[in-house]
Amino acid sequence: MPSFAPAIDTLQKFLTSVPKEWLVLILGAWAAGISLYLSVGLLGLCGYFGWISLPGELGVFSNPIIFSLAFIVFSIEFIADKVPWVDSIWDSVHTVIRPLGGFGIGYLAGAEHGLVIQTAYAMLAGTVTLNMHMAKAAGRLAINASPEPFSNVAASTVEQGIVIGMFWFFIQHPVIAVLIIIGILFLAVILIRFLWRFVKKLFGAGETKDECERTLNCKCQ
Repeated sequence: MPSFAPAIDTLQKFLTSVPKEWLVLILGAWAAGISLYLSVGLLGLCGYFGWISLPGELGVFSNPIIFSLAFIVFSIEFIADKVPWVDSIWDSVHTVIRPLGGFGIGYLAGAEHGLVIQTAYAMLAGTVTLNMHMAKAAGRLAINASPEPFSNVAASTVEQGIVIGMFWFFIQHPVIAVLIIIGILFLAVILIRFLWRFVKKLFGAGETKDECERTLNCKCQ
């Protein structure tokens, strides 16, 4: 029995700390799907002032150099995200960067629990980030079908405002905030399917069908 004592103590510690860790993990991963740099910056800022307890090695984000650099890059994204088509190019480049960032957030968050749990955290966070990123990217492609630029500015401002507002709400009511995020993620899955069908029809399927019909008509004549 004494040989199992350390393992039992580790398990009890893990089960006790999991809920708090998962709340921060889901918040950070979800926000990274919208803006990785804003997510890292806000996590670091909140950790620095003690508003949010950062699990594992996420405390590195609370270094002023780290979250300052994150906010500097976010300032570039803030502008790029509001320019038609530039936002879609930015999103396409970040199709790899954001999920990897979410993966990194999860990996750092589970640093105290060993490689297995770190990997599980990383997979969970990366999946959450990718899901939110895909919903955002599909939505932007659909919005870019509109010739006026104001919809891009409005969409970008709302997205970034929601991230900032969710962090503020998380500080006050972490469990409720995460439940709202889970609801948003569920809606994002539905939105991805709907928007990608719309985008595919708008940019590809409709033209291909018309071309086929013209080809068949020409052959018949």
